[in-house]
Amino acid sequence: MYDLLFRHVLRRIPAEPIHGVAFGAIRGVAGSRLTGPRVRTLLTATDPVLRTRVFGVDFPNPLGLAAGFDKDAKGPVALGNLGFGFVELGTITARPQPGNPKPRLFRLPDDKALVNRMGFNNSGADAVAARLTALPREGRPVIGINIGKSKAASPDRAVDDYRHSARVLGPHADYVVVNVSSPNTPGLRDLQQVSVLSPLLEAVREELVAAVLGRTVPLLVKITTDLADDEVEAVADMAVDLGLDGVVATNTTISREGLRTPKAEVDALGAGGVSGLPLAEVAHAVVGRLRNRLGAERTIISVGGIFTGEDAYHRIRAGASLVQAYTGFIYGGATWPRRVNRDLAALLRRDGQQSVATAVGTAPTP
Repeated sequence: MYDLLFRHVLRRIPAEPIHGVAFGAIRGVAGSRLTGPRVRTLLTATDPVLRTRVFGVDFPNPLGLAAGFDKDAKGPVALGNLGFGFVELGTITARPQPGNPKPRLFRLPDDKALVNRMGFNNSGADAVAARLTALPREGRPVIGINIGKSKAASPDRAVDDYRHSARVLGPHADYVVVNVSSPNTPGLRDLQQVSVLSPLLEAVREELVAAVLGRTVPLLVKITTDLADDEVEAVADMAVDLGLDGVVATNTTISREGLRTPKAEVDALGAGGVSGLPLAEVAHAVVGRLRNRLGAERTIISVGGIFTGEDAYHRIRAGASLVQAYTGFIYGGATWPRRVNRDLAALLRRDGQQSVATAVGTAPTP
């Protein structure tokens, strides 16, 4: 039903406005105190084989909603009620900012992909922290918080900018991700250089330790698929050296290679990062490379091209402890998380796995 609606109606409406309408509908139904619990009962996977514990946090299932969908913490409970095992909010910056001029979000239906140049549009760390403070504990999903650099922050002020976000948002997070990999904030990807990234991550961790008493907030870094193999390995080595909890891989790509959509049509959309199915192969390869370098102690959250339970299972067997999706959810609709989790559970049981954790990294090394 949703596939027919998408093909014949939704794809004809500009992507960003329909996102606002759809998210409003999700909040109105799945986030309602009246209907939300019923939605949760219908759509949440309860198979115990899906439960997993990662960096000291219990997840009801390993499928999360990637950063980008809920940038302002407007509906994490509603999204959790749809069946996501965790919701990553953001990217959130220290200062509020409108993002890039519209239009800035586009669909490539023939590729099951999106192109975006949103530019970290969000209401800022302080506003998001206030919204999370008011969030009821009951029904609250596992929440990751993804932080990025404010566009107005100069390179020499980037560390202070991230520090502020970590300080005000850390107390509300089950884990924190430092995003240095979006192609839509000028100069951001330069922070992926290990010589720059290492002191930045140390500063964020120091801020989290000071801001959050009584528990340790896991800290991860998000990288792009556009890094060369040796750069991926350098980030992995740095994560080990700094004692980070893991890596989120990968963000969108600026590459336009291998798309089915005609080149002229893609070029007309302008700059931006591509997400969705075109990232699947390279994102899978990055997971394997990271796992070989990180060892079993650190977490990989794999994102990019996850559309089915089989996709999720392959990433887990390659070495991911958790998986995330954004574009797959856009193309799949509200019941998509339930379908993915159902199929993932069936694959785990087919192969005699006792849990998600026992399947992590079981694929033969290439």
